[in-house]
Amino acid sequence: MMNSPERGRGRSRVPYPNPLWARTGSLLMAIALSGLVLVFPRAIAETAGAIRHGALMLLLWGIAAGFIHGVGFVPRIGLWRAAFHPGVGWLFMIGGSLWIFAAP
Repeated sequence: MMNSPERGRGRSRVPYPNPLWARTGSLLMAIALSGLVLVFPRAIAETAGAIRHGALMLLLWGIAAGFIHGVGFVPRIGLWRAAFHPGVGWLFMIGGSLWIFAAP
């Protein structure tokens, strides 16, 4: 039956790495970056007008993906599964950090 709840639910073609070392790395990176943003916000910008909003958006999206993967949650819907994939999270956390902290 095509309308049965077992068919098509929770099946995505996006591969999802879930080994313990990857989840631990995602969680530790997300905790470290979110702690830096929350405890020491001047690390991002000296004034509110100097914030790089695009970089901050990437960084926060990566942090969210890191927490989602780090606690072991796997989204069922393919769009969310792709949007919060660990590779996307790692890329956004590293890229956002470099864009914020390494750029003059």
